[in-house]
Amino acid sequence: MALVPLQYRLDGPRHAPVVLLVPPFGTTMSVWDPQLPALTGQRRVLRIDHRGHGVSPAPKGPYTVEELALDVLHLLEEHGFSRVCAVGAGLGASLLVWIAANAPRTLDRLVLVTAAPRTPESHDWGRVASEVRASGTAAVAEEVVLPWFTPGMAERRPEVVEGFTEGIGALDSGAFASICDAVADMDQRHLVSAVRSPTLVVSAAHDPLLPPGHGRRLADGIGDSRFEVVDGAAHLVGVERPERVSELLAEHLVH
Repeated sequence: MALVPLQYRLDGPRHAPVVLLVPPFGTTMSVWDPQLPALTGQRRVLRIDHRGHGVSPAPKGPYTVEELALDVLHLLEEHGFSRVCAVGAGLGASLLVWIAANAPRTLDRLVLVTAAPRTPESHDWGRVASEVRASGTAAVAEEVVLPWFTPGMAERRPEVVEGFTEGIGALDSGAFASICDAVADMDQRHLVSAVRSPTLVVSAAHDPLLPPGHGRRLADGIGDSRFEVVDGAAHLVGVERPERVSELLAEHLVH
């Protein structure tokens, strides 16, 4: 199994405890920009880009969720970060669930954002992967980004939605398609009960991809968990409601 040296960035005080931020696929580490001010005062923040995102390498697929999680775990080990707090959104949350279940001493406190214990069949990521392989990421960009924001956000901040749409088009097509395939088959119901870290699960009230019921089921499967629903946001809740999400992260992680 060949691991990938992911692109990363560190911000905040050099000797402070580390908080790892793992983005949803289709976005880069910049998706966490709104949360940095709330975290970097007292924590060293480590952000990463998935395979084929930013300048992270894009090896030929197929990929598995396990391999994508091991990329992240390998980066932590390389830097000697033996125990960190971590926040993951979408796919990023799934990678943290895998790490928490398989390398439990690595993760301290967790936040899982707009996540689910398994991918709903209705997502049809296999079809998206086929379209990307045939026509590139730009061909699916609008479809992929549509559930990320409420209609109100598209009206108030069209430049934000356009920026994320353009960002999809800049991703490596092969890597994006391979991640779509990995996500299509993702089922972690057997792993969730092995998560021992104190965990905050955050859902967005208007998320059409993973409505709050998915987050509730995820939280119910974790022994030490708390569940929160953020109003007025869709899937990219940290972008649409940055203040509330930052508040929740700081409350759970900076203690």
